Amino acid sequence: MHTVQVGVGPVSFDDLVHVARDGAPVALTDEALGAIDRARQVVEDLAAAETPTYGVSTGFGALATRHIPTEMRAQLQRSLVRSHAAGSGPEVEREVVRGLMLLRLSTLATGHTGVRRETAQLLAGLLSHGITPVVREYGSLGCSGDLAPLSHCALALMGEGEVRDPDGTLMPAADALAAAGLEPVELAAKEGLALINGTDGMLGMLVLAITDLRMLLRTADVAAAMSVEGQLGTDRVFAPELQAIRPHPGQALSAANLTALMADSAIVASHRTGPEGGAQCNRVQDAYSLRCSPQVHGAARDTVEHAASVAGRELASAIDNPVVIGDRVESNGNFHGAPVAYVLDFLAIVAADVASISERRTDRFLDRARSHDLPPFLASDPGVDSGHMIAQYTQAAIVSELKRLAVPASVDSIPSSAMQEDHVSMGWNAARKLRTAVDGLSRVIAVEVLTAARALDLRAPLTPSPATAAVVALMRRSGVEGPGPDRHLSPEIETAVGLVQSGAVLAAAESVIGALS
Repeated sequence: MHTVQVGVGPVSFDDLVHVARDGAPVALTDEALGAIDRARQVVEDLAAAETPTYGVSTGFGALATRHIPTEMRAQLQRSLVRSHAAGSGPEVEREVVRGLMLLRLSTLATGHTGVRRETAQLLAGLLSHGITPVVREYGSLGCSGDLAPLSHCALALMGEGEVRDPDGTLMPAADALAAAGLEPVELAAKEGLALINGTDGMLGMLVLAITDLRMLLRTADVAAAMSVEGQLGTDRVFAPELQAIRPHPGQALSAANLTALMADSAIVASHRTGPEGGAQCNRVQDAYSLRCSPQVHGAARDTVEHAASVAGRELASAIDNPVVIGDRVESNGNFHGAPVAYVLDFLAIVAADVASISERRTDRFLDRARSHDLPPFLASDPGVDSGHMIAQYTQAAIVSELKRLAVPASVDSIPSSAMQEDHVSMGWNAARKLRTAVDGLSRVIAVEVLTAARALDLRAPLTPSPATAAVVALMRRSGVEGPGPDRHLSPEIETAVGLVQSGAVLAAAESVIGALS
């Protein structure tokens, strides 16, 4: 496993995923260490001056007017971290905590925060040794950064609080540090503030969600192709010249995927008319959920890529307050999470709508009046068997929840810190609900794939396209049986969910036709 190098430039999406999910170790570059040292000297010069400097020799937030004497500044930093580590609720996932730790380290490496190199190196050490501080679900308002989550991480650097070791065992931070041969730090002037004042939690969750959605939207194209094919729909509506007259880039990509996925399908060919099975389908128009799949999936793609551009700018940012600029320290408002919070909310809308059209495509398979001669609910013996009737209920329940999660968090604000912090982003909340939404979307798509695979089998002796047939074969190899009498359906749904979330469904289709757009 390669070590991720953290320098003065931005962390890449791939490196963040590698550290957060794969447990990759990290190291600071020499350039980053030099930038850290230069900024630290500025802070120490200001700390020695008689004139108060916010964040260096004063209190914080509404208490910023108090000048703190030199002998109390170490206590000031300890008190800041201890008091701000005020999270509550369930533990946040390991990948989220590792992601936010990496992003805080990236900001420290820019040379704009003023921490000492040993503090930054200890944060890198925790990541490399797989030590994960316990961060709680609630506590961040997404302004002044993700204060409580980052404070729980800073607490571990002090050798306080609880952490999980690489095996997931809960233990005191001091014990985990000792076992790894790491020494806790005593925070010096400004370091406590520099460790906790960033958008790192919400940004890390945004990058992980974008990574997942890019894969899931291509998988949604696979599911849609299977549904259009299985419901005797036409692929003519996905032709490139029809997309060109409405030139949204995501729409064109999705339509091209659907065309490629349905190529050489005997099922599609069976309902063409004209000489030697010409281009026209004998159906006039398909339902919106089939015909408009590229428009919905494409709009979702374009929204994800807008979110990715925002994430890229945020990854290139140094989020702290105050910041070291040249030979001075300046207050600013760059910690406000609005840019990240907005796109987190946009993506929750995307997840809800793509899941909604997926559920509608699935439902059409189950209604004999709309499925073009498939058995009711795809049941083996309708009336005795219920087939996939309740699988669609599961989809509907998830889609209903996703619609609720699409309500934006970023429009809310509750003033805090004695009205000093009187407008906040709630970006952390937006990120948390998006993680739930992305999981829900993967489950809805999985049920569509499960149902479409059964329907394609029921079209025999007609055969599906090579690409969709590869997905059906994957399902069968993985223990999801074909049509037959009713059986315990939940394990099959969970198997399908695993195949979608792992990327295996997408990989099966791509193994035949190459990478989808």
